[in-house]
Amino acid sequence: MASSTKYIFITGGVTSSLGKGIIAASLGKLLQARGFKVTIQKFDPYLNIDPGTLNPYEHGECYVTDDGAETDLDLGHYERFLNITTSQDNNITTGRIYNNVITRERKGEFLGKTVQVIPHITDEIKSNFYKLGEEGKYDVVITEIGGCVGDIESLPFIEAVRQAKWDLGPNRFLVIHLTLIPYLKAAKELKTKPTQHSVKQLLEAGIQPDILVCRTEYHLPSDVKKKLALFCNVQLNNVIEAMDADSIYDVPLLMKKEKLDERVMTKLKLTSKENTDLENWKDFLGKLKNPTQEVKIGLVGKYVSLPDSYKSIIESFTHAGASIECEVDLRLISSEEINADNIASKLKDLDGILVAPGFGERGFEGKIETVKYARENNIPFLGICLGMQVAVIEYARNVLHLNDANSTEMDSETKNPVIGLMEDQKNIDQMGGTMRLGSYACELKKGSKSFQAYGKSKIQERHRHRYEFNNKYLEVLEENGMIATGKNPETGLVEIVEIKNHPWFVGVQFHPEYKSTVLTPQPLFVKFIQAAVDNKIK
Repeated sequence: MASSTKYIFITGGVTSSLGKGIIAASLGKLLQARGFKVTIQKFDPYLNIDPGTLNPYEHGECYVTDDGAETDLDLGHYERFLNITTSQDNNITTGRIYNNVITRERKGEFLGKTVQVIPHITDEIKSNFYKLGEEGKYDVVITEIGGCVGDIESLPFIEAVRQAKWDLGPNRFLVIHLTLIPYLKAAKELKTKPTQHSVKQLLEAGIQPDILVCRTEYHLPSDVKKKLALFCNVQLNNVIEAMDADSIYDVPLLMKKEKLDERVMTKLKLTSKENTDLENWKDFLGKLKNPTQEVKIGLVGKYVSLPDSYKSIIESFTHAGASIECEVDLRLISSEEINADNIASKLKDLDGILVAPGFGERGFEGKIETVKYARENNIPFLGICLGMQVAVIEYARNVLHLNDANSTEMDSETKNPVIGLMEDQKNIDQMGGTMRLGSYACELKKGSKSFQAYGKSKIQERHRHRYEFNNKYLEVLEENGMIATGKNPETGLVEIVEIKNHPWFVGVQFHPEYKSTVLTPQPLFVKFIQAAVDNKIK
């Protein structure tokens, strides 16, 4: 174990969805701004090997890393805040832990020992805690423990954190506990009892939190902070207030004001190499909060009732919009509710339309109608993954008059499979981790809209799909005005399609939203928003 890396563990209590990921990312950003090399990892207590097979309604979007890992959406926050790339090692689930241990047991690696939660499962968890730190690349590894203290499935993780304290020693180990201070309107009081109970559960598991981060809708008066410090065994200045913020991007500055980074550095005996450099961050926030123009963009998909299903896309609009000082009024529209009769009324006041990724045929015909509307009415259009495939199918049906054109995902018997399975996907019977995943190269046609966006001819973008453009239809589509402007240089697979004689019509097979960050907004989103602005002025 590299002797210098420091480890911070973030646990949560009282309720889930308090924002452990945002606090982890904000703390990471503050430490990074002081010159430290930081990475963040997420340990999820569910039994799925990864979130790849989870319904977006269950868990929000599935985020994909460069190395092709299907991970928790919190890794998206880590990358967007810290401008770093994460990997498979940054997201571990209970399923992965047990799978690793059981595989080793089947191989006989435990020499006939009885395999138990302690020490075998907890040892496996700890080895994953330390894995990134042992590479010697990082000064600080922040580990977010998913779920809530007291959840039965979190117990092995909490026990592993307790053991880690003794492995690491006092100056390399820190626990931050994120908790809720509810306000009871009837009593007009902030209540500390849920937090006391939550910390008590941590103490029963053998862990004393070093810092309390208290989520609250109202400022915490000093007497509430004193009470929390007294009952939770925490120093008074380590009780940190985390007020609700207008934007998640305000949180690093709020945490700096509360001196979270200083408290952490004191406890871990970290000496800062430089003053906190957050000028770029402040510039971004300034532009975000003071836009000079506005556009209305429709995001058409089938998971719109849970916006977290499209988290990276929504954040990409935030980054790209701020970069050109444009407020994006994003309207989430269910593709299931769109048909030929009502489409004009549903989409009439939009300046741009994005058709979102997804799987399966629910809401598919609504997406076809949406693309047709954007194409025929010259509305700037961006199609992502399935959105690009829908654009190809719509064009084949309505311009080439191949009325039964389809994807074999939607109709396995279609006579005109303009979208189909790659050969290496045809015999797959397992769903998890078997798609085209991770970062692949793409070569762009000079002069194309996508080339103008990126400003270079070779790009790398991340994928998450099973079906591909069928090259048998490439020639006839190009003859009729739909051009393949981006291709994979090795396989010749079409990655980007564009339409001539349209203000801005781009469909991409990859997921550009996964690589958008605060400091490097995704070029396609920037150009798409700009096209929507320009088209609106016309």
